[in-house]
Amino acid sequence: MPLLSRQDLDFWLYDMLDTEGLLQHPRYSDHSRETFSQTLDTAEQVAEKYFAPHNRKADEQEPWFDGEQVHTLPEIKTAFQHYVASGLLNARLDFAEDGMQLPHVVAAACTGYVSCANPASAGYPFLTMAAANLIRHFASPELQKRYLPLMRTGQAAGTMALTEPDTGSSLADIRTSARPGPEGAYLIRGHKMYISGGDQDITDNIIHLVLAKIEGGPPGARGISLFLVPKWLLDQDGRPARRNDVKLAGLLHKMGYRGTTSTVLNFGEQGQCLGYLIGEPHQGLKYMFMMMNEARMGVGLGAAVIGYRGYSESLDYARQRPQGRHPSAKDPQSPPIAIIEHADVKRMLLAQKAYTEGAIALCLYANHLLDRIETGSDPEQTRPLQELLDLLTPVVKSWPSEYGPKANSLAIQVLGGAGYIRDYPVEQCYRDNRLNPIHEGTQGIQALDLLGRKVWQAGGLGMQTLWQEIDTTLQLAGRDPALTEYVTALRQALNTLQQTTDSLGSQLRQRGPDPALANATLYLSLLGHVVVAWLWLWQAGCASMTPETGADNRFRAGKLQACRFFFRWELPKIHHWARLLESGDDTCFSMQADWF
Repeated sequence: MPLLSRQDLDFWLYDMLDTEGLLQHPRYSDHSRETFSQTLDTAEQVAEKYFAPHNRKADEQEPWFDGEQVHTLPEIKTAFQHYVASGLLNARLDFAEDGMQLPHVVAAACTGYVSCANPASAGYPFLTMAAANLIRHFASPELQKRYLPLMRTGQAAGTMALTEPDTGSSLADIRTSARPGPEGAYLIRGHKMYISGGDQDITDNIIHLVLAKIEGGPPGARGISLFLVPKWLLDQDGRPARRNDVKLAGLLHKMGYRGTTSTVLNFGEQGQCLGYLIGEPHQGLKYMFMMMNEARMGVGLGAAVIGYRGYSESLDYARQRPQGRHPSAKDPQSPPIAIIEHADVKRMLLAQKAYTEGAIALCLYANHLLDRIETGSDPEQTRPLQELLDLLTPVVKSWPSEYGPKANSLAIQVLGGAGYIRDYPVEQCYRDNRLNPIHEGTQGIQALDLLGRKVWQAGGLGMQTLWQEIDTTLQLAGRDPALTEYVTALRQALNTLQQTTDSLGSQLRQRGPDPALANATLYLSLLGHVVVAWLWLWQAGCASMTPETGADNRFRAGKLQACRFFFRWELPKIHHWARLLESGDDTCFSMQADWF
């Protein structure tokens, strides 16, 4: 069974997002659709040969710590090395930087293969890519020269060390400190928790990006700085020379995603942890948002493809599993039918298809926006797109993270008792995916970011640009009579979204942020559903133009039916959510702690 359908990927990349159009830009003129396809082939082969085979094994034999060293499966290191050797680690870098100079959307599709095959082992290269990208943008030339080659060749991995035991996601309250040390370095002291990849035996070195407060700096978030803290300090030739004062306090044992180490790290127990300031003092949170946003988009894509994996597994099972008969069948001697013929199983499969294919389209669209921003030459055109990407980033992270696990839960249900045992992969898919609504900012944090800031920034330019993008689809789809029902429903949904947004803006001004943002997660769901409905209408419009013969006709019909399902079964939910939001419902806000 393929990890991701190439027919689906080609549909999203070329029929929907016109990735071939990027070839007209000088940056991508050396590429072609054939080179993109070859790169996707490579990603698929690396995923199937080196990542997929140990997915279950890494779940069953999680990393362990002997008091001195962390031990992971040898297969994880092998997979990491082949990922590097394939060129995928540097897929988005310029040719001049030994990269593949791929568009973001193609690189994301490659990432999808590996995340689908083994999300836990995929975590190591993806964190490394994001950390290297931050260093490339904000670190001094000296730090870049010293550390980027190690990361780009896979000799060193990267982490983001933000969270602390007592502060969780409240980064303004972190206590890790920094004070001037020898030779321009800083002495770092503090504790970090839930640090993915914080220790491992896969690479020779680990480069931690650590948030800390320089002593005497401003309080709260305004006083946060960012430091590069290597596990091993380097000699003059760039080789590991001596161990930095970074110590693993222990490994955390997770429900899923077990192949990625989750660590508690102590910095500066001996007072000798050296860290190197990235950029300007007290600007660390601003710099870190680049990596956080990249990670959030990666989390959304991971959630989408894990959901897709579960959907594929349950679809294959439903086609092969004979059980039961139609209610109209009166003869007990008649042969049982495949469970895919039962209407309720079709419901669960349709929901999975609508959730996961909608989620992947959302993630690829976000990367498509990145490509449009980077290839644009006119700031008047790229600034609205950047505001749109900022607006959608919380949705890209959170909507797949909510509906990917829901799809996995339905996959378990399709398999019935078989889905609940470890003989089948769908239960691991669910456990792995359940992390995604939590890390890189919970659903609630994404909602506060969206409604408290992103909707209103730049005078609402992001929302205005979203409206323009959706209107383009509505105009095209409006020419197809088969899509009239969905065009009408989406226009009504947009009106509901606009009224709800205006109402919440008034509530913020009149009632203040605490009560007005109390139901922000509901607004996040509402906006997410409207955006995914738009993407399904877009897909339906593209599908309606495909040939009506053979396998293409079945593919086309499947897309149209999934669109129909989303518009009839999912989109109407937003009107109830809107009533709660517009009324300022205070059921949750007014609940008292001692009433529980």
